[in-house]
Parts: sequence; structure tokens; C-alpha cells
Amino acid sequence: MSVGIRYDWQQAEIQEIYNTPLLELVYQAASVHRQYHHPRQIQVCKLISIKTGACPEDCSYCAQSSRYKTEVKPQGLMDKETVVNIAQQAKSSGVSRVCMGAAWREVRDNSQFEQVLEMVQEVTNLGLEVCCTLGMLTPNQAKRLEDAGLYAYNHNLDTSEEYYSTIITTRTYQDRLNTINHVRQTQVTVCSGGILGLGETVADRIAMLQTLASLQPHPDSVPINILSQVEGTPLENQPDVPVWDVVRAIATARIIMPAADIRLSAGRARLSQVEQAFCFMAGANSIFSSENGHMLTVTTPCPGYDADAQMLNLLGLEMRPPASVRQKAVVEAK
Repeated sequence: MSVGIRYDWQQAEIQEIYNTPLLELVYQAASVHRQYHHPRQIQVCKLISIKTGACPEDCSYCAQSSRYKTEVKPQGLMDKETVVNIAQQAKSSGVSRVCMGAAWREVRDNSQFEQVLEMVQEVTNLGLEVCCTLGMLTPNQAKRLEDAGLYAYNHNLDTSEEYYSTIITTRTYQDRLNTINHVRQTQVTVCSGGILGLGETVADRIAMLQTLASLQPHPDSVPINILSQVEGTPLENQPDVPVWDVVRAIATARIIMPAADIRLSAGRARLSQVEQAFCFMAGANSIFSSENGHMLTVTTPCPGYDADAQMLNLLGLEMRPPASVRQKAVVEAK
């Protein structure tokens, strides 16, 4: 199967892809993946929660919302030295991208934002790709992050526009699209995806993928998250998402956004090595890994560096270097 990059995918087309017999779908997605990506390389990312909890939003899935009673204990903004040290340790373990997340509704022009800009600059100077997820941004804030050296900004759509208000009421779907548009006015790349298992229908998943595939250009990376049910949140009793639904979502995203990195993100810890291998076959080429077994919060488990290194070695996969290293290699080859 050979596909070009398109921005006019219709929901009926995407639904037809999603409903393709599973093994045929995985084969088609794997073929597309090899057109656009190194088939053996997986980008390993590290997520640092630089400010945890006490978020005023009411996202029904999130342990960091101040509206729910969860095990998360609010923590203020980390100091720059701690963040840089964590990033350095991650780099030594093969991580090529560090994402810094703050439980804010939006970025405010204050001393904390100034500290984040310094963090971005220093972690970038380590030779790592730096991604931030800080909530809503203004155009000027996006420009300042670009000037600090930011490589990517994460702002997930979460689900379809139709289902969105069932999950979140403290901001609109258009608010999310506005932030993405502000980032796209800079050279910072966009990281945007969604969450499976919120109670959405297959039609919601397809609508979300269509929205992402309609962005010009497509997001540089598309995280596919699996809901981690957190006690105390409204979605604590949601059933687990079948792994084959995850594979279908990854494969469909790979086919309609062929040049994007598809990130197997939150919820990966509950997948076996065989299930993760299917996700890689379907086109996932990025994972989050950690030294302490947790991802964004103390309630979201994440596989450790050693376990992931063993899995990648077993599957004959390798860790992808940062973009700066890849670009240097291309220049030297010429």
C-alpha cells in the first residue's frame, strides 16, 4: 500500500480504513510506515511533571484536577536544576525527547513562565528535543517558547468535538484548536492526539482522527493514549479498552497521517510485549519511558528504561537519536 499526504480525508474513508480486517489493516499500516519512517527506530521520550496537581480544569480522566479527590499531592514548579538533572539522566538512558508538563489551564505571563523558558533553553542545550504541555497559549507565548528553542508543543484534542463537552466543560474544543493554531504560527512542531476509553464511540474516534488529519500540516506527532482509570475521577469505573481497538486506532492514524510520529503513550504499562509489538507493527514509533515507573503523575504507571531497552532489543528495534543528531548525519552524508 502506498499513500501520499492528504488533508481532505472524509469520515467515511477513515471509517472504511478503521474497519479493515485487522491483520490486513496492520499490514497496510506497516507498509505505509516503511514509506515514511526508519522501520527499526523508536523514539523514546521522557515526561517530567514540572508542576503537579491543583489544576482548575474538570477533565474527567485527570488525577491532577483540583475538583477530584485523588492520590495526587499538589507540587509547585520544580526548580531548573532539578529538571535539567532529570533530563541529563534521561539522555544517558537513550531518551531523545523530554516533555515538560505543567498542570495549568493556561500559561500566564509571570515569573513561572520565565523559569519555564529557562528550562527549555537549558534542556535544549543538552542536545535533546524539548516538548512542553502547559495548557492554552497566546501567539506571543508560543513565539517566546520558539525563541527559547522549544522543539514541540503538546496540546491533545482528547476526543471528537461532539463528545468533548461530556468529558470537559472548563474549556471548549475551539480553545484547543486555537492553541494549536498559535503554535503553528511558529517553527515549533505540534504534538496532538487523543485518549481511548473515555466512553466515546468508534465514530468519535474517527471524527477526532479526521480533525487531526485536516490540520495543514499534520501534527508532527500524534499520541494515542489509553485511559488509565484513576480512583476519585468521574471515569474511575470505565472498562479497559481492548488492545485491538488501540491497534486499529494506531494503524488508521498511521495511514491517514503517514509522516507523523505515532506515540504509544499513556496506558502502555498494561500492554504485554506481544501487544506492544502489534502496536509497533501498526505504525507506532514512539514511546514514553521512565526511570521511576511513573509517567505524568504518581497514578499513571510507565514502563522503566531497563524494561523498555530489553523489549526493544528483543524486537530488533533501536532508539532513535534526537532531530539535531539526525540532521547532522544527513549534512555529513552529503
